[in-house]
Amino acid sequence: MADMVPITVEPRTGVGKGAARAARRAGYVPGVIYGAGKEPTTIQILGSQLLKILRKGGFYTTMFELDVAGEKHTVIPKDIQKNLLNGLPTHVDFLRLAKGATVTIEVPVEFENEKGSPGLEQGGTLNIVRHAVEVEVLATAMPDTFMIDLTGYEMGASINASAITLPEGAAFTITDRDFTVATIASPGGGASSEAAEDEGEEAESEATEGAEEESKG
Repeated sequence: MADMVPITVEPRTGVGKGAARAARRAGYVPGVIYGAGKEPTTIQILGSQLLKILRKGGFYTTMFELDVAGEKHTVIPKDIQKNLLNGLPTHVDFLRLAKGATVTIEVPVEFENEKGSPGLEQGGTLNIVRHAVEVEVLATAMPDTFMIDLTGYEMGASINASAITLPEGAAFTITDRDFTVATIASPGGGASSEAAEDEGEEAESEATEGAEEESKG
């Protein structure tokens, strides 16, 4: 995990749509800090500053220290709302972290040593089923990415979650199986691609169920 990133933001006194619109007209993105059993703190951050941070990547796996008029808040980003027309951020939510807090995050998965995979060298295709995996981890140990070494994987092989090295104390949120992250598919498809399709459908189902539960909440 990268070091905690300090950001100075401004307190936002007004609440509601009118105050948020005024902040945006002045070039700011309104936001809120919540969690850790404390009252929410409304803030605003310069739009240009937020865009610069977003372009660096890894936004959701970065821990920030927000300075709000001299008061420090240790946070992680939880959500960004964007304008549907231009894609620019219109609101940002930060979760305040208590000491020793754990968080549930999605961590991107990357792959290395493709030339070390016999299956890929024989013309197979790396079929990525999950571009990110969800883990519960200490906020102070959030990984930026998970790297999987492809060395030794043969044609038709499944690359499962067990190939990922987790930080100490971290755990996958899927606990009932060693789920598939990718496969080495043969040029003509076959069993490996079917396995990937099955796992992909399960991943889509999990995401749909999660969205439904969140909307009910």
